[in-house]
Amino acid sequence: MSIEQTSIAQVPVSELKGVGKALTEKLAKIHIHSLQDVLFHLPARYEDRTRVCPIGHIRLGDHVLIQAEVVSCEVVFGRRRALRIVVKDGSGQIALRFFRFGANLRQQLTPGTNLQAWGEARRGSSSLEMYHPEMKIVSEGDAMPPLADRLTAIYPTTDGLPQARMRSLADQALERLGTLEVDQLLPVSMTSARGLPSLSAALQLIHKPTPDVSTQDLTEGSHPAIQRLVIEELIAHRLSMLKLRTEYRREGALALPRPEKLEASFLGQLSFQLTNAQARVVGEISADLNRTEAMLRLVQGDVGSGKTVVAVISALHAVAKGSQAVVMAPTEILAEQHYLSFKEWLAPLGVEVVWLAGKIGVKQRRETLVQIADGSAKLIVGTHAVFQPDVVYHQLALAVIDEQHRFGVDQRLALRQRGIESGCAPHQLIMTATPIPRTLAMTAYADLDCSVIDELPPGRTPIQTLLVSNQRREEVVERVNAACAGGQQAYWVCTLIDESEAVEAEAAEETCQLLQAALPSLSIALVHGRMKASEKAQVMADFKAKKHHLLVATTVIEVGVDVPNASVMIIENPERLGLSQLHQLRGRVGRGTRESFCILMYSTPLSQNGKARLGVMRESTDGFVIAEKDLELRGAGELLGTRQTGDASFKIANLERDSYHLDDVAELTAQFLQQYPERAQSLIDRWLAGAEVFANA
Repeated sequence: MSIEQTSIAQVPVSELKGVGKALTEKLAKIHIHSLQDVLFHLPARYEDRTRVCPIGHIRLGDHVLIQAEVVSCEVVFGRRRALRIVVKDGSGQIALRFFRFGANLRQQLTPGTNLQAWGEARRGSSSLEMYHPEMKIVSEGDAMPPLADRLTAIYPTTDGLPQARMRSLADQALERLGTLEVDQLLPVSMTSARGLPSLSAALQLIHKPTPDVSTQDLTEGSHPAIQRLVIEELIAHRLSMLKLRTEYRREGALALPRPEKLEASFLGQLSFQLTNAQARVVGEISADLNRTEAMLRLVQGDVGSGKTVVAVISALHAVAKGSQAVVMAPTEILAEQHYLSFKEWLAPLGVEVVWLAGKIGVKQRRETLVQIADGSAKLIVGTHAVFQPDVVYHQLALAVIDEQHRFGVDQRLALRQRGIESGCAPHQLIMTATPIPRTLAMTAYADLDCSVIDELPPGRTPIQTLLVSNQRREEVVERVNAACAGGQQAYWVCTLIDESEAVEAEAAEETCQLLQAALPSLSIALVHGRMKASEKAQVMADFKAKKHHLLVATTVIEVGVDVPNASVMIIENPERLGLSQLHQLRGRVGRGTRESFCILMYSTPLSQNGKARLGVMRESTDGFVIAEKDLELRGAGELLGTRQTGDASFKIANLERDSYHLDDVAELTAQFLQQYPERAQSLIDRWLAGAEVFANA
């Protein structure tokens, strides 16, 4: 069928039987508007109700269907009142437990009653039990209900939308496939050559698998029907990224030639030389900035690799042209540190650097806004304040976004819009110290050109990472005491994830008090997220000036704090953090010439997964190795942060599992665009439902 004809994507879901206004609204909440949306709302997992499992063969954790006879039914009292039904078949017996029940259920389950039940086997007080199983009670003289002839699909759903209704909608949509063929947007040649089924066949099997299909093959994604859809989804996602990249670059940007003299003056006053990696990345950025299409480049550099210097040289391109550059950082601590560094470096060159953040006074803010509007401020450094509606740029030619994953999509769009309002789309330079695995770079960041600063400046000392149980806390405290007595400084990081900021601050305050009691000879300071920005900045400045030996902190110090004399870091409960975040924290030490230590003080007992994760930290200081492991252990959503609201989770593809397809997908996408460009938007709409706009940030 050609895509010009009426397609299943154009048939509203309201045409299905039983779908009225109320149900249409509920379906819209999970982005189901058409028959195509129903078909591509894919099962999250499956249940096998095609066969009865003998009770004697059930193992802990199994999800099974049983047919049995009631032995006893009684109300029992423990921590909670419950109805406990013991049932048996010829191979053994099991208990069914209900915490919510009425008198009617109890009356129906008299000894000798036959029933069919589906549920998960759990460990009970004396034997295996099922909690609140799905149950069909068989009336006397009736036969057992027939078994399912297909595996039962379990769908992602929403309140008021039961599984039975979702399965009914899927059944109706599949029936329509007989008369309204789903658009085969990908040519058959691309899939059949890889031994994959047609799209219709794949959808039929995924929604209604026959009993001979392995649930393991479906859930692990190895079945050809799953792989057929995985490849299409990855292609759609890449098409979306490439489309956005093309649209972004179509915006007219100012060409910013390389400022040879200004750059030479800047480099001449530094006490160090650029590394080869920094020089290479500066060259890549300069080539982009000298074009009239907007740059969209991601610079990855491990902690301490010198991204800030690269950002300054990039900003000089705009300054030399008479335009403006803005540098946006996620926290006031990091933004102020950038401001002070930029001002120190650029004041001798006659470049005006201004600071814009929530903490500056009304009068200073008013003066700064005037400088930005009249163009006398060439370089603006700040936090979220730089894209507020009252900030009017004279001519914003470059936006540098540091630690971009910490900003919301709408915030980055707002900054870009400020530039467009000043007359041109700003070039964008995105920086991150969180190395992005190749897997993510080829998918979620396919719209960006990527540069990597893969070399640390000379003189950086390697960090020794030690794993220590919290039962050895006194030894750790003594080690900190000895290091500080020897002239070094130390961080003590308190972590509480999924708690409120208030609770986290409270925990840090308590830890600070305990350490002050244990180490009375040391000056100990505290910094946490509940403090005013000015207070945090003052504490950090005092710590950098060596006024304190030990800084007790929450994870607010993760990004951007540079204290060369700090050579010891203790991280409490590191098992609560992701590996990339631990790596970021660890990068706060080892910035001077002394040997540095990071002690991960974990809570016992530590799970096998926890041991494996922390073992990665002990064995590697390579951010890319750590990021790959983090992706494997935690998934893409957490690593992507708020890059694209909701987009991090694919419908069926799994970035870690399906990464071996990525090179093939890149080739197929290029081929598809060359041969069938008119189909690209239809494929994007099928899988992304318009969400690709967020990548423009």
